[in-house]
Amino acid sequence: MTSVGRTGWRETVESDPWSLATRRPSETPSPDPRSDPSARTDVLRLILIVAAIIGLAYAAGYGETVLLVLFLILCIVAHELGHLIAAKTGRVKVTEFFVGFGPRMWSLRRGETEYGVKALPLGGYCRIVGMNNLEEVDPGDEARTYRRAPLWRRLLIDVAGSSTHFVIAFVVLFAMFFWTGDSGRYLTNIPANNPIAQILQFSNGASPAEHAGMKVGDRIVAIDGRHFASWTAMASFIQKHPGQPLDLTVERQGRVLQLDATPAASDSLRASGPNALPSGNVGILGIQISAIVHSGLGASISDAGGAFVAIGASTFDALGNLVSFHGISSYFHMLSSQKAADQSQSRFVSVVGLPKVLHQAARSGLPTVLWLLASINVFIGIFNLLPVFPLDGGRVAVGLYEGVRGLRRPQYRVDMARLLPVMYLGLAAILFIGLSSMFLDIRSMGT
Repeated sequence: MTSVGRTGWRETVESDPWSLATRRPSETPSPDPRSDPSARTDVLRLILIVAAIIGLAYAAGYGETVLLVLFLILCIVAHELGHLIAAKTGRVKVTEFFVGFGPRMWSLRRGETEYGVKALPLGGYCRIVGMNNLEEVDPGDEARTYRRAPLWRRLLIDVAGSSTHFVIAFVVLFAMFFWTGDSGRYLTNIPANNPIAQILQFSNGASPAEHAGMKVGDRIVAIDGRHFASWTAMASFIQKHPGQPLDLTVERQGRVLQLDATPAASDSLRASGPNALPSGNVGILGIQISAIVHSGLGASISDAGGAFVAIGASTFDALGNLVSFHGISSYFHMLSSQKAADQSQSRFVSVVGLPKVLHQAARSGLPTVLWLLASINVFIGIFNLLPVFPLDGGRVAVGLYEGVRGLRRPQYRVDMARLLPVMYLGLAAILFIGLSSMFLDIRSMGT
């Protein structure tokens, strides 16, 4: 009698029970919608559903938030589109391109690729044939698989998704600097001739700005003939001249006016609002300058690049702190303490908490929205390139390793069966981050 031994854990994992690295040949594509007369009806139904959601959101006061969520979904589509274009330009076969996961809501087939939408908009995927040596592929398609492509093509496919996020982030940052202006996120040097945003009110009389006839929207061009490079320098000059008449050159709707204003000592004024005044014998006009800083075309390109680097550096710093001993300890402390979670300025936000963050940004103004969207795209792009499976960066790391080993052994390929335990550990870590972030967001909503 022959005894049958038990299957060890390693053999079980290497069999890829969850199909993490393998596409089973039993998966059958959906029928070609071009032969289905209801295909156009399905497209129209999908559009109407999206329009209805947007309409209801605006009626409830959350229209901007829903639009921002839809924009992020489009960013996911762009990510997968990057993989799709990089694969198809290299004649690597792509069988599926879907937004979302779960049950199929709508799809159509164009050539060898099926495009569609699934019920849960929590991501997307681009099904590229032959991603590793475990996948069973039709012999006729073997020459067009990912694993048969040259190294540079495989790396291009792998980084194409994150690259689209970086492009989106740069374009959004450019739009912010050139169109809406920066509200102090990156450019902190406010120009002296920025428009007046508010004339302050005082409980013991009119402000010096009101006495001088200044209005919201005015731009102070010069004081006593002096021009200033920044509002900080101009404010410092005003503060040094309490009780002394100043000749203001003001631009109002294209006209240049000369106004006389005498700064009052701050300790003689009592603000009627929440605005705090400096103490002592400091000159005050009683105005607030707009903190929005606009850039010209060339400066917007330069500022967008600088802001992109700054966001990327802060993202690396945050990720580095997260994997440190202190970061891990702090994260587990947040799971047990609501107060610690509320005080944290750097933690993952799940799909549950993201709408709240987007809604708060929408209420703060368009510059804040654009900065947030750019930051999210930079983070997603960098996070996807981490050398962890099943992220794109895991395949990049394998490809680079194969390239180095290929210097001595041409056509060397990593046996993915041996890497499956690492892939499952990476997947478990990502699932833990996602589920724990969702727990923190749900708990926060209940307080």
